[in-house]
Parts: sequence; structure tokens; C-alpha cells
Amino acid sequence: MEFSIRALTPAQLTGKAKTGCLVLAVLAGETISRSAQAADRAAAGALRRALASGDLGEKPGSTMLLRDVAGLAAKRVLLVRLGERAKYDVTAFRDAVRGAATALKGLGAKDAVFPVADFVVDRRGLPWTVRGTVLGLRETFYRFDQLQTQKKSAAPALASVTLAIAGAPVTLQAQAALKEAVATADGADFARTLGNLPPNLCTPAYLADEARRLAKQFRLGIEVLERRDMEKLGMGALLAVTRGSHQPPKLIVLRYGGAAKKRKPLVLVGKGITFDTGGISLKPAGEMDEMKFDMSGAGSVLGAIRALAGMRAAVNVIGIIPTCENMPGGAATRPGDVVTTLSGQTVEILNTDAEGRLILCDALTYSARFDPEAVVDIATLTGACVIALGHIATGLFANDQKLADEILAAGDDAWDRVWQMPVWEDYQEQLRSNFADMANIGGRPGGSITAACYLARFTRNLRWAHLDVAGTAWRSGREKGSTGRPVPLLVRLALRRAARAG
Repeated sequence: MEFSIRALTPAQLTGKAKTGCLVLAVLAGETISRSAQAADRAAAGALRRALASGDLGEKPGSTMLLRDVAGLAAKRVLLVRLGERAKYDVTAFRDAVRGAATALKGLGAKDAVFPVADFVVDRRGLPWTVRGTVLGLRETFYRFDQLQTQKKSAAPALASVTLAIAGAPVTLQAQAALKEAVATADGADFARTLGNLPPNLCTPAYLADEARRLAKQFRLGIEVLERRDMEKLGMGALLAVTRGSHQPPKLIVLRYGGAAKKRKPLVLVGKGITFDTGGISLKPAGEMDEMKFDMSGAGSVLGAIRALAGMRAAVNVIGIIPTCENMPGGAATRPGDVVTTLSGQTVEILNTDAEGRLILCDALTYSARFDPEAVVDIATLTGACVIALGHIATGLFANDQKLADEILAAGDDAWDRVWQMPVWEDYQEQLRSNFADMANIGGRPGGSITAACYLARFTRNLRWAHLDVAGTAWRSGREKGSTGRPVPLLVRLALRRAARAG
């Protein structure tokens, strides 16, 4: 789907914009947006007469389709409800965009005009609305059907969308927002596809190959460490997780340098367990298929770097992805085993299903060699975070409040929200071990917190934050599939930091 942004007068929007579908906003009742008013005048009141029928629901996102309206150049007119202006917020905006996108997806229109200025949320502004519109449309139109021999439905016909701004010029900020949004959507789609692939295809080697492909496409630096490299370095925790698998582990290092070399990089560390059985601490059979999504942290790092490189952002970002499988078997790590991490600290493994923190701790230690300005790890780490926050907010933990505040602000800006939780020293007592420096679990109480506290032991000399995306990286049920989160958050974080740095 191609996007463009243009300034159109009311006359151009209604009388000369020959398009497959013109999308128009409707507030409460029969109150219509500025562009809809112009269209209604050109159509001799046809839109208001249609609204008077009461067929358009009052809920934000409700739609009504009109065809061949006399006086309008558009073949179709799609009326989209925003709701009451006083109650119009980000949630109503997202519902409206999704409603419009869902309707457009079922039409035969090859192109559409979307008067984006009519959808602006107060205090958010036009650039934000441009980003939100593009991301909402792209998310709705995303399909993963490449493994189906019989497609459930034909591919949507919509090929291009014009974001129209009536009565004002297109600003540089709006153009930049469009460029950013398209690149971010590309990155999110990339992460979704990696997450949706089955684990027999998306193996550690496959992730490494995809990283190499990105490196070639966008001229990125890349290094892939093999098992022997990890053994030489002393990554005992990461290697302990992979012992039961026939798939060789990889440690992927992907570098994007869009800013001056002297500027310290933002390092993103993504958990890449391409399938998690739990190891010897075997998971229940129900919904175990969803453990293919346990590499969603890795996918989001690759997606974010793809987005930043695609828009040629003035940032320096390094992605570090420890990736392997967690499988049972005769060689698998056992509960009670003690391993030595890259940091030199020893860990008693009390539960082999707490494997994400084991591969992350070695990767976090490894990240220090790049002299990062900040390190953020992204991981589907704990079911406890799902219990705490559900599927709306990502869990945020940090040892630096300024960094935490930056992530909170970026999450709100991207509407890819997070909620901060503590990493107080009080919780460290739960990780006590009689036989090693620490245990890899701290019991049921505060499970997501003690997991973060474990990682904090390996980041004491870093400005570090941890995002637990166990509840937000994928959906279950009828809509099962990867969400691509938190790619939008990571992109906004990197860009906002770059803007402050000048």
C-alpha cells in the first residue's frame, strides 16, 4: 500500500478528486467534519439525508458506505463516526481509523482519499495523526497467509491512500511523519511475520539469515557469533538453555549508524527463543504452540532497526539478539544445575522454564563492550506480567528513572503504552541460593519483578531498562498472531532521543 500526502482545496477534494473511496468524518448525530460539509454542499445535501436515516451507528468506528453520490467525483463515500467532540480522544481516533480500514479492506476500491486533518485529536497535532492513521491502516491490512495453499479471501484491492489536508499547506513535519510512519509500519510488519512463522521455519539460523538480509539491504554492520564463539567468551547461561536442542544457537549483533560515530549508541537486546517447551521443567500442553512467539523480543529489535534504517534516521542503534531453542532431552540442563555467566557470576537453575533471563543476562553483559548510552532489553519474559497488566500495557523496569521517563513518554507518543514497576533491592532476597551467587527464579510472589531484579544484577554499570512484553507481543484466540509491539515504541524512543541530542 502506497501513501502520499497532499493539500487539497474543498473543490479539489469533492469535485476533482477522482478516487475509489472518499473517507469522511462524522461527529455525534448529524454533525459532520469540515471536509464532509464541503462534500455535502457539492452533493446537494445527500450526506445529511443519508445520516438522517439513522443507519450510521453512534459508536466511534461505525461506518456507512454510499455509492455514486451525485456531485462528487469519488465512486464511493465512506462515512466514519468519531463520536462526540468533547469525548474524542486517542481511543476514539484509533477506533475510527480501524473502522475505516476494515470497511476499506472489504471494498474493491483501488485507491482512497483520507482527509486526515479532520481526524486530529486535540493536543496531539497533525504529524501524530498522520503517523497514527498510517499505522492503523497498515495494521488492519496486514495478512499472514503465505503458508496457506487455499487463501481464505482475496487480497484487498486498495493499493494507494492519499492523506488530504484541506485549506492548509503540507508542512515538513507532516511529510516527515508520513515517512516515519511508513518505515515504522514496514518494521512492525516485519516483526509480525517473524513472530507468525512456525518454529520449524523460524529457527535461530533463520533469524540470523534475516538479519544478514537486512544488513545487505540497508548496508548495516553485522556479526553472528556461533556456539564456539560463545564457549570461548564464557556465555555459560546462554549455552545452558540451548543444550537440549539440535538447533545451533546464535548471537546476532546488528549495527545501524545514522549519526556521528562519536555519539554513543542505543543498544536494544531482544530475547530470541524460537520455541520454548520449558525444557526439563516442561510446560503444559495447552497453548504450547504459542511459544513460537517467544522470539518476539528479537523480532521487535530487527523490526525497529529496519524501520530506523528505512527512514535513514539520525541515530546510532545496535541490536543484540541471543537466539536458541529451549528443548528437553538427554543433554538438556536440569533443575539444580549451576552455570557460570559471562559476567563471572554463578546461577543455580531452579526452573529451566525461566530461560529467557539466562540468555539475556549474557547478552546484557556482552552489550557493555559497545559503550552504550543506554541499553533496553525486550522480552516475552514472564507470565506473571500478563497477570499483573493483562494485554494492554507492557511492563517497564529500569535502574535509571530518566531513561524510564523517556520510555514512558515514547510509549504514550506511539500509543504503545508501558507501565513502570519496581526493581527495588528488597526483592533481591527472593533470588538467594545456597549453592551459587543467585537462583534464576524467586518464587511466585512478584514474578515479573524478581525476573527484572535478576537482570538488574548484570546491568549495574549500565543505564538499563527492561520491557516485559509477554502480554502484548501477540494475541490469542480467533485473532491469534503477532502484534508487532513494541516496534512503534522503540522507534519513537530512538527518534525522540536523537531530537534532544540535536
